[in-house]
Amino acid sequence: MNDQETGLDFSMVIASTVHDMKNSLASLIQAHGQWVKDLPDAQRGTPEQGVIEYEFAHLNGMLVQLLGLYKLGVNQLPLRPDYHELDDFIEAQLAFHQEVLDSRGIVARYHVDDFGLPGFFDRELIGSVVSNVVINAIRFARQHVLISAGQVGEQLVIRINDDGPGFPERMIEHQTDYVLGLNQSSGSTGLGLYFAANIARQHQRQGVTGHIEIANGGELGGGLFSIYLP
Repeated sequence: MNDQETGLDFSMVIASTVHDMKNSLASLIQAHGQWVKDLPDAQRGTPEQGVIEYEFAHLNGMLVQLLGLYKLGVNQLPLRPDYHELDDFIEAQLAFHQEVLDSRGIVARYHVDDFGLPGFFDRELIGSVVSNVVINAIRFARQHVLISAGQVGEQLVIRINDDGPGFPERMIEHQTDYVLGLNQSSGSTGLGLYFAANIARQHQRQGVTGHIEIANGGELGGGLFSIYLP
């Protein structure tokens, strides 16, 4: 007897389970945050607390990503683009991760070129992409993370740069093959880039389709992730 015969849609079961896990994690994060607030000042800001807060953010990002991939697969991921002030959007992203940044001793800043136009994109979807990339940057950064936004041709480009060791050359050389398989040294599956690329492609305007690029270098010299949106 197979799944079709029993009426079981295993992908839906996984998606429902991931949704429940995300809700449980949200409750756990809230309870942990309140517990930390009740601690004496001398017991806050420990390395262990930094690990917990980073892994909370990492797990939440992975669950959001998995739900997004499921919805993409069943065409249930609606695109709701609108105009957004880039300063406000990036500030909100950094504020969301401020505790993790502080716990890791990483200074994050942002820069928006003065091109006089708001961004036009789905705030929730692009926010999920930026959030996941920032978490990855925090993992590898030594001291600094930079988010920048500007205009390239007729497209908005949002970049996340860090001062870490950068992306592996193999990943850059084969960056169109987003699912590279499990990397035993890093734990990477390539699904983050696959998710980001698909979200970028959802954004289309006047025949131009969004895309992503990864490289090493930039102002901080480490990994450089770019998402282009028409």
